[in-house]
Amino acid sequence: MRIISGQYKGRRITAPKKLPVRPTTDMAKESLFNILNNHYYFDEVSVLDLFAGTGNISYEFASRGTEQITAVDEHYGCVKFINETSEDFEMPITTIKSDVFKYLENSQQRFTIVFADPPYDFPVEEFARIPQLVFQNQILDNNGLLVVEHSKHTDLSHLEHYTHSKSYGGNMFSFFKQ
Repeated sequence: MRIISGQYKGRRITAPKKLPVRPTTDMAKESLFNILNNHYYFDEVSVLDLFAGTGNISYEFASRGTEQITAVDEHYGCVKFINETSEDFEMPITTIKSDVFKYLENSQQRFTIVFADPPYDFPVEEFARIPQLVFQNQILDNNGLLVVEHSKHTDLSHLEHYTHSKSYGGNMFSFFKQ
């Protein structure tokens, strides 16, 4: 994977093969950040990266100047890799090793952007828990945005706070707002 824009543009990051991840493709990531760039100044937002995996999305925000990034994943290897990489690049990423749903149930923090990239084979009910907990526990700031990445075979349009989806190959981003 590579960082596509910002201070670290073009840097390649190679994650260990043993991590249970599916990083967001460069094409999908570039499209997502083009959308976000039209609505936010990256140096003024706080970001929560759920199911962070390799940290791909967190690195992209950090490269673009975001100072407040929290990456949550339950896999020790993923958290360790994000910590090592963010230290190497001197990126302001705080990692939390936790089940995402437990984190959302207990978090007192608020964020401008929440990005969630759960396993594509999640049942729809599990996908539905993400926006439910984010909005129920007021994880988003006013004007905040929740983005959920999923397969094009998963439809989240029936969920509360859903606004729209964008499709990029086999990837899909669904957007949720207050």
